[in-house]
Amino acid sequence: MKKKNMSIDKSDLRRVILLSADQFAEGSAIAKDVVISKKFSSIVISGMGGSALPANVLRTYINHFFNRHVEYERISVFQNRYYKLPPEAYKNCLNIICSHSGNTEETVASFEEALKNKLPCVGISAGGKIEKMCEKHGVPHVKLPIPFENFQPRMATGYFVAVIVQLMVNAGKLPKRSVAFKSIAEKLRKEIVRTEKQGQKIADRLVGKTPIVYASTKFKSLAMIWKIKINEHAKTPAFWNYFPELNHNEFVGFTNPQTKYYVLMLRDQQDHPRNLLRYDVTAQCLEEKGVETEIIDMPEGDLLFRIFATLALGDWIAYYLALAYGQDPTPVDMVEDLKKSLG
Repeated sequence: MKKKNMSIDKSDLRRVILLSADQFAEGSAIAKDVVISKKFSSIVISGMGGSALPANVLRTYINHFFNRHVEYERISVFQNRYYKLPPEAYKNCLNIICSHSGNTEETVASFEEALKNKLPCVGISAGGKIEKMCEKHGVPHVKLPIPFENFQPRMATGYFVAVIVQLMVNAGKLPKRSVAFKSIAEKLRKEIVRTEKQGQKIADRLVGKTPIVYASTKFKSLAMIWKIKINEHAKTPAFWNYFPELNHNEFVGFTNPQTKYYVLMLRDQQDHPRNLLRYDVTAQCLEEKGVETEIIDMPEGDLLFRIFATLALGDWIAYYLALAYGQDPTPVDMVEDLKKSLG
């Protein structure tokens, strides 16, 4: 079976998933001595595709931290997935420019705007134009590692998150304990191994169906990232939404479903009691319409562990769905072809 998998998984994405917990320590280390401006009360993270995913995770993590530690000055996190900066980038803000390749055209354009307007910035990339622009204009830069051949940006979330958290610690916006990643990484390594078979079994149930991923409002970014991993690993459509909003609109669409769907619900047992009730009631209603559903309880523990353990399970599901479809889970040929067509 392993030889068969390797004939499909040519870049050994399975190994990348298994070693993903190592990214925290390395990401923190490469940013430890980077000096950035301390005069900001918000951050805008500019990035596209896999380089944008860390912003989704960070918003959840940072909001959770400041909700629990009101003695710290709150930092607002905004995202930019476009060629131009949002208005928030101009007001007492640190612009974090994220592009794993360093060449993402939308992100480069946003960086050019920030430089033109002399906005506080820091660049994060594995090289490319972003690194060169930082060097030319004296902007701090964190150079990301490329641990494997054909390493994909969507698999670098741990690096990005650790780097940005470390930068926030460097600026005195988060306490030093925020980068004590060792215990989280150790626990996550075991969880990644433990959930591989679970992911494979769920993937088997998804074959021939269109996956839809639901989560709570707090963890809606995880549903979105699962959807993205299914798109890019398995090369198949997938969709996402979150409770309770989905019950007020999308839910009605299953009155007349046009294809075979399989709904995966990521349940946070710490969620609002009324929202928790929606999971079972929604599953029952969907099954009455012939839509298969599955409720998956998120693991307990430290918030970052919960987030990355849940993301790892999503990686396994997408990975084994790719193998079931005979798709190499690493490359994203349609994206590369589009870039060539755009010139």
